[in-house]
Amino acid sequence: MTRPMGLTAVAIFASAIYSVGCSQAPAPAKAPPKAATAKSSDHGHSHNDDHHSHGAGPHDGTLADWGGGKYHVEFTVDHDKKEAVIYVLGSDEKTAAPVKTADGKLLLTIREPAFQVELVARPLAGEGDGKSSCYGGTHESLGIIREFTGTISGEVDGTPFAGEFAEQPHGDHDHK
Repeated sequence: MTRPMGLTAVAIFASAIYSVGCSQAPAPAKAPPKAATAKSSDHGHSHNDDHHSHGAGPHDGTLADWGGGKYHVEFTVDHDKKEAVIYVLGSDEKTAAPVKTADGKLLLTIREPAFQVELVARPLAGEGDGKSSCYGGTHESLGIIREFTGTISGEVDGTPFAGEFAEQPHGDHDHK
């Protein structure tokens, strides 16, 4: 089966950005090595990786490293609304970190089923000057109840960032 050209290009772009943002060694063009991938966790389950562990995000979402710990991004999904909301957080993984992104957008790339969502800035109270710590978007496939894995990427003040995340099953409402 042939992949859409845009999806392949974004995957290569995300891998290239990711190697700048988090890995310690250059990443191959196809995908970053497993040891260099910024892993994430949610709902109180911590997983060790080459950098550090993440707990649940302040919005009860899945955290990912963005830029070697300078920022973190939190993936949340509302299956009923078919909506993903991403929060940009500081190095403490708790404090909102409003950033100015290229075109006021981030890109969410989900691996399985493969799709992408353009996330637009949704500034929270007190955020302005083109900066936002909240980005959201909708897609039909977000209505699927499952654990999503993917990449959150964007350009902040001219610097590309990307972070890998993977939702984990949680006892109170396992996805199937």
